[in-house]
Amino acid sequence: MTVAVTPQPDTLAAFEAAKGFMPVGEGLALYAAAAEAAHRLRLPLLEVGTYCGRSTLLLADAAREAGVTAVTVDHHRGSEEQQPGWEYHDPTVVDPEVGVMDTLPTFRRTLHKAGLEEHVVALVGKSPRAARLWGTPLSLVFIDGGHTDEHAGGDYEGWAPHVAPEGLLVIHDVFPDPADGGQAPYRVHQRALASGAFTEVSVTDSLRVLRRTGTGI
Repeated sequence: MTVAVTPQPDTLAAFEAAKGFMPVGEGLALYAAAAEAAHRLRLPLLEVGTYCGRSTLLLADAAREAGVTAVTVDHHRGSEEQQPGWEYHDPTVVDPEVGVMDTLPTFRRTLHKAGLEEHVVALVGKSPRAARLWGTPLSLVFIDGGHTDEHAGGDYEGWAPHVAPEGLLVIHDVFPDPADGGQAPYRVHQRALASGAFTEVSVTDSLRVLRRTGTGI
């Protein structure tokens, strides 16, 4: 079976219309990695950091094509930089009844409009707690959650062990130059390479794709 290198046109249109931050070029690189890994290993795809489902659409499309499931993990209360007073805060995703962020309804609408709900399992809760309950090998893990050392490091420690042999670890917002952005994802990237368990296979702007070529993390 030929592996699609780009998502379906309607999925790409939905991605471009969805609320979120990932540029199209990085999204296409994520899709290509997810499609390749899912077809080759026939195991689920998992992302940490759902937000409103922009990147989830791409994983869901790749999962649909390969006959697997995309899993997305988020507490849906927003990361540090999305809280009131910070650069990426969006008041339209604040629950007016409780006064805190809740991106879950927007995420569900995003998936529904794209017709991809049945290909996604959403885990709502803290990433480390979900990781401790997880027991299935994964063809791809996409780390795009909180950008502090605590959260990015916790996502790596929780989910990287579940990347199957020859599976892919994808890390977003990797900025070697501190002038370009926060350093926590970069430090996770460097840790993964230094572990000897992962080998980098592609770079697209701030998106890094690594393949598991050894054991451990």
